[in-house]
Amino acid sequence: MKRFASLLFVLSISFSVFSQDLSYRLEELTAPDFVKAVEKSEKTCIIPIGVMEKHGAQLPLGTDLYMSREYSLRAAELEYAVVFPWYYFSQINEARQQPGTIAYSPELIWKMLQETLDELNRNGFEKIIIVNGHGGNNAFLNYFGMAQLSEPRNYSLYWFRPQDNPEVEKKAVEASQYDKYDQHAGNSETSMMAAAQPDVTHVERAGQQSGEDLDRINHLKYVYTGIWWYASFPNHYGGDASKATAEAGELLINETVRQLVEMIQLVKADTVVPALQKQFFEDAKNPLKTKQ
Repeated sequence: MKRFASLLFVLSISFSVFSQDLSYRLEELTAPDFVKAVEKSEKTCIIPIGVMEKHGAQLPLGTDLYMSREYSLRAAELEYAVVFPWYYFSQINEARQQPGTIAYSPELIWKMLQETLDELNRNGFEKIIIVNGHGGNNAFLNYFGMAQLSEPRNYSLYWFRPQDNPEVEKKAVEASQYDKYDQHAGNSETSMMAAAQPDVTHVERAGQQSGEDLDRINHLKYVYTGIWWYASFPNHYGGDASKATAEAGELLINETVRQLVEMIQLVKADTVVPALQKQFFEDAKNPLKTKQ
């Protein structure tokens, strides 16, 4: 009986500790728990950003959402940070000809992101990390990041930009097969989705459409034009994902998560960016007094 009572006590303590664990998913937190989460995260929040767009014939429209959130949730489990819910207000004008694309206006996506940052800051977050799953956002996010210097902010914005790891990529290629283009919805992305979301990934459909680069503006030199992606990949599919495997995908995901965990730790400890911002905004009030 004593052993049984002791076991019940241990189980009750374990359950109590477990029940007190804070979710890192913002949408799951109660208001009182949210206050604790801001503190536990060291006032750090992650916004996983994706979009609704075609990903070949084999992947769902929300692929970028799934993957940016997968990285973020796995990382937050290892290094606590609050993860914002599904965010799909992104730049995707280059795929408006494809079914299922939700392309918001440039003005709206700008205002949505800015007001989201402002609201997170109003709720106590001082460091915000963007984890972007959509290549079509790169130019937008670069400019948006620079535009943060247009007026004083009470938060610092950091954009996660993982680096290629040739050793991991080599192992991933060995686990699947070489893909000549391996771009949008190609071998790598399909492999990662096969690992993260197998129920909505249909590798067997990857060969139904061509992912060949048509390179239809190769006659132009020294030129950038917004139609460049459509000129190369009108099917909104770049590569051949027919040999994608979950094994290869898991290798790629784990490396990205490893880098994101390290970044979260560095961001939490960072005092330089906030200090530089403060000094910059102060100097910008009267540039004539800036030391030359």
